[in-house]
Amino acid sequence: MITLVIVLRASRNNRSAAEYYAGGRAFTGQQNGIAIAGDYLSAASFLGIAGAIALNGYDGFLYSIGFLVAWLVALLLVAELLRNVGKYTMADVLSFRLRQRPVRIAAAISTLAVSFFYLLAQMAGAGGLVALLLGIDGAVGQRVVVAIVGVIMIFYVIFGGMKGTTWVQIIKAVLLIIGAAIMTVWVLGKFGLNLSSLLGAANDAAPAAADGTARDLLSPGLQYKNPLDFVSLSLALVLGTAGLPHVLMRFYTVPTSREARRSVVWAIWLIGLFYLFTLVLGFGAAELVGAKEIKAAPGGANSAAPLLAFHLGGEVLLGIISAVAFATILAVVAGLTITASASLAHDVYNSVVKDGKATPEEEVKVARMAALVLGAVAIIGGIFAMGQNIAFLVALAFAIAASANLPTILYSLFWKRFNTRGALWSIYGGLISAITLIVFSPVVSGKPVDKVTGVSPSMLQNVDFHWFPLDNPGIISIPLGFLLGYVGTVTSKEFDAAKYAEMEVRSLTGHGAEVATHH
Repeated sequence: MITLVIVLRASRNNRSAAEYYAGGRAFTGQQNGIAIAGDYLSAASFLGIAGAIALNGYDGFLYSIGFLVAWLVALLLVAELLRNVGKYTMADVLSFRLRQRPVRIAAAISTLAVSFFYLLAQMAGAGGLVALLLGIDGAVGQRVVVAIVGVIMIFYVIFGGMKGTTWVQIIKAVLLIIGAAIMTVWVLGKFGLNLSSLLGAANDAAPAAADGTARDLLSPGLQYKNPLDFVSLSLALVLGTAGLPHVLMRFYTVPTSREARRSVVWAIWLIGLFYLFTLVLGFGAAELVGAKEIKAAPGGANSAAPLLAFHLGGEVLLGIISAVAFATILAVVAGLTITASASLAHDVYNSVVKDGKATPEEEVKVARMAALVLGAVAIIGGIFAMGQNIAFLVALAFAIAASANLPTILYSLFWKRFNTRGALWSIYGGLISAITLIVFSPVVSGKPVDKVTGVSPSMLQNVDFHWFPLDNPGIISIPLGFLLGYVGTVTSKEFDAAKYAEMEVRSLTGHGAEVATHH
């Protein structure tokens, strides 16, 4: 209720496009850093990682490490330069010195693909979480829950715009970190504030594997038997962040590039602290709740953190933690939907359909209509993705971002010779290869049935058409995106030295960048 009131208050001055997409560029580095943490600590970070650590120990903690290290790539290579060159979306940077129409369409398609996979994860998390809280066991009930979450989130985006969404993210980030901190201290308190004895106890409590051998939570190999799987996932996590459209868009909400840098530093501290908490929460859930109870609950692995809250503080703590997790999902989904709808309205409608002649009012209207459609698609996708580990679904979005967006962004900012054909080849090549490999991977079909739950962990049951052996396509599709960008550039004669020089000066000095609007 509180966040809805905030959204309605913030929506009073959403007249201009800069207000709707970038919150008037009036946020400080500190505020934006907390909001970035809010945007980034999604349901995957809280529910997904805690569940992955509770069930797979060491292998689950890889997500925490990967998601955190990724910020260094974003800080050192992307944040400040993007803030200086762009206006509202990732495509602004890519099309700055390349041909507008084809590049904007390609960037919009890849933005939508990444946002779609990310939305799937959040919606699946919401369904499982509310079902757990209200004790809804049936599949039909959980589907209704996903639909209701979708409707609330569409309301947030259409009325609140970036300003409303940013305030929701700031509030929820603070609540999430405080909630996780309380649970972390509580769990450690049960083990005499000794992390070592917690890890030992959790490892002793781990159930034996199917073949009767003891499972060691503290060493690698429980989830990823194949080292290539491990490397592929790590690549996607570490390189994905700097290509995530909804994180990149946050850099435009600050007045200067110095504030863009400050906001990333704030984000790194907050996110790093939170990921240390997930280690304790995951092993705490393994010891106090137990793997069997976690797998049997609605939402599967994603219910580890709420179940741990219930074991510690009964229904009151479960209610508080679930409310925070729910606000987390709403805020992240709102941020994603704004990014995708901004991309459709700004990159496709204004720049391609209207040749850049649409008024800001028309553009915002189209963005709101796009948000409605995207919400509907997210609801349908979320119903299909229920029961999957959310951290894992998000890793797929990261793989697509790292394959399609990152090569193009880095080439655009740092390679003088880069041109339109290179951009199109790397975006479409990275995107198509990543999605094709995901469709024909064990994620979608062909995983063996789990003995505890009686269902296969794949998205589609009782079919098997997979031929790609790895769960995450990163190890193939990321190098492919870079390679195609290079080949496409070298085989095309097109090159505009003056435009590159202008972009270089602008990206390094901020001269001519977008300024804040104050009312």
